Amino acid sequence: MALLDFVKDAGKNLIKDVKQATLKPEDLAEELKLHGIEIQDIKIGVDKERVLVSGKARSQEMREKAILCLGNIKGVSQIEDKIAIDKSEPESGYYTVKSGDTLSKISKEQYGDPNKYNTIFEANKPMLKDVNKIYPGQVLRIPKK
Repeated sequence: MALLDFVKDAGKNLIKDVKQATLKPEDLAEELKLHGIEIQDIKIGVDKERVLVSGKARSQEMREKAILCLGNIKGVSQIEDKIAIDKSEPESGYYTVKSGDTLSKISKEQYGDPNKYNTIFEANKPMLKDVNKIYPGQVLRIPKK
């Protein structure tokens, strides 16, 4: 279980009403469903900018995608991860996109090969839909080599 930091002002805006002060757990759960991310017995709590998520994921990959999906939402600065998984698997690394980054540039930095950008793209689907559409502050999964 971990506490992960995100860029509060980056990401998709789920607050529909200007009078709405904070994110709603049901909107966050809907965002996971929208991306096909399934966590059994999911519980989501929101305390200002911090989101607590618990439940059970079928894989480390699904756990990590749930964390990133929730963390890359405007207004979220931290995810407290209490998602269990069936069996232990190696964890991916994370990378926060900076201005001027491309997936090729990140791939060269992380793997030493700019042509492995598709590995990063595939690891972040369905949140990423286009290899050319990443934004500063976005956090990406970086699978182990």
